[in-house]
Amino acid sequence: MKRTLLLSLVLLMAGTFLFANGAEDGTITVGSNIYSFQDNFMNGVIKPELESYAAAKGIKLEVVDSEGQQAKLNDQVDIFITKKVDALAINLVDPAAAAAIIEKAKAADIPLILFNKEATEAGVMGSYDKVWYVGTNSAESGIIQGEMMVADWKANADWDKNGDGKVQYVLLKGEPGHPDAEARTLESVKAFKDAGIGVEELALEADPNWSTQHGNDKMAAWLTSGFAGDIELVICNNDGMAFGAITAMKAAGVRLPIYGVDALDQALTHIQDGELDGTVLNDGVNQARATLDLAINAAKGMGITDGTDWVIDGPATKAVRVPYVAVTPDNYEDFR
Repeated sequence: MKRTLLLSLVLLMAGTFLFANGAEDGTITVGSNIYSFQDNFMNGVIKPELESYAAAKGIKLEVVDSEGQQAKLNDQVDIFITKKVDALAINLVDPAAAAAIIEKAKAADIPLILFNKEATEAGVMGSYDKVWYVGTNSAESGIIQGEMMVADWKANADWDKNGDGKVQYVLLKGEPGHPDAEARTLESVKAFKDAGIGVEELALEADPNWSTQHGNDKMAAWLTSGFAGDIELVICNNDGMAFGAITAMKAAGVRLPIYGVDALDQALTHIQDGELDGTVLNDGVNQARATLDLAINAAKGMGITDGTDWVIDGPATKAVRVPYVAVTPDNYEDFR
């Protein structure tokens, strides 16, 4: 009897020791990446939230920088697989490369959560039963941004500087081919057309890094161009580029209506200071949390949304969609 009791105590202590020490104790390990640490939103919002939420959930998270190179990301995924992580949370560099990443995860039988950049190849999500996506409805941010701009245009007759009833605009676009950049560009301008307001594009410049420097350089060039006096509106696919455009306008002593997307804290300050007319909350906090919640459930072999409020939108995309929200001078304080 004493022997049995002693053996039980030894086993209990051994189990407690294992539970308290490293991955062998059942701690979930997630291998993740950010497509580029140079991206204001990804590195400034999603990455820190992934890290803090992982700590709160008691999981081990490793986040690496893919430096805007899909080949580098492919190698990083191979390393994660060699390390035998329990789940992958991957921010694609190239959305068209999803099939290759999915195939790697499938071959290793590791659950995969793609986030923020959705696969562009039709049907690829159906090729593996342990892959899901967390992101947004790409068109929604452009629609909301467009609706804000249309409402403000109608409320400010003096914005139509030449009185021709049309909006002469310049547009700072994000990464060419990125679903968000393409949808935001299309829908933001389409909102004017849908409202019966004419539009004229004076210039459009894209940047694969969505960078503040790009916004500054292009806006500065436009403000010294032959059409500088004709610009009535500045549309930006993200806040980072809007920050650069604002800096260029301030340097030139110019104030033009300008809108972004992301609702970064600096954007809220620019709205407070009367330098930005609106932005759209790209809810990186909840994107990060949904990504890890799904990764944890998948690693445990549970139902993918068990114990959460997340909803999968359908069997084709297998996606959790986090909604966008309009942020204006009237409500920006709510997003501090």
